[in-house]
Amino acid sequence: MSSTYDLKFPSIRSSVSEAEWEARVNLAACFRLTDHYGMSDMIYTHITARAPDNPNHFLLNLHGLLFEEMTASSFMRVDLDGNILIKPELDHGYGLHMAAFVIHSAIYRARPDVMAIMHTHTIAGMAVSSLKCGLLPLTQTSHRFYPRVAYHDFTGPERDPAEREKLAAHLGKSDIMILRNHGLLTVGPSIPETFNRMYGLERSCQAQLAALACNTELNTLAAAVVEKSTAMYAPGAVRPYGLLEWPALLRLLDRKDPSYRD
Repeated sequence: MSSTYDLKFPSIRSSVSEAEWEARVNLAACFRLTDHYGMSDMIYTHITARAPDNPNHFLLNLHGLLFEEMTASSFMRVDLDGNILIKPELDHGYGLHMAAFVIHSAIYRARPDVMAIMHTHTIAGMAVSSLKCGLLPLTQTSHRFYPRVAYHDFTGPERDPAEREKLAAHLGKSDIMILRNHGLLTVGPSIPETFNRMYGLERSCQAQLAALACNTELNTLAAAVVEKSTAMYAPGAVRPYGLLEWPALLRLLDRKDPSYRD
């Protein structure tokens, strides 16, 4: 493996479609934003996007790069069987992350509506995933997710392809899943929506932990109030969160470091 600190990846823009290039730029932005908002875990979690021109292919990060290092040209393109179809010419010795392949291929196989997937190991996400109660409806933000959260029990690191059917079955039609004793997962019809779900889910977990740590009585809401509030966040009841916010988030990244577009 190369020890070079020069991670400049030659641009592949001319060799992919405009639709794939746009997906790559948005995926690189998603990685950078995940790091910006404190949700990265060195090289150990993953975000993917389904290839816009082939439902059996998806874009996946090289295992070894930090989230802040991702660029549009740094992603592999793999199929649902784990075959690497496109890889950066200068890959620096980094390859396929098995757990990433297992989790993401499982969901892309089962959910044709899903175009992007995020998985994180944040402190708040891991802590809530370790609580028997899971996510509680303590805050308005949590009401976006509370009645629609799926759960998947931990049986060991997700490196066994035999686990794919169980993962997909536990997710079902949900767009949010808490991997018990592990972390958080969100999916969506676009990268911006998937990121926004993770951002909101993460903040819900942070707020829950902060409230539980105060060692004072919680102001729990009546079931009728929770039902009314969560219904107001039901799919179709509000705008798709993430799309309106995305251009502003890209402007934020452009001010910080526009190299994600390379």
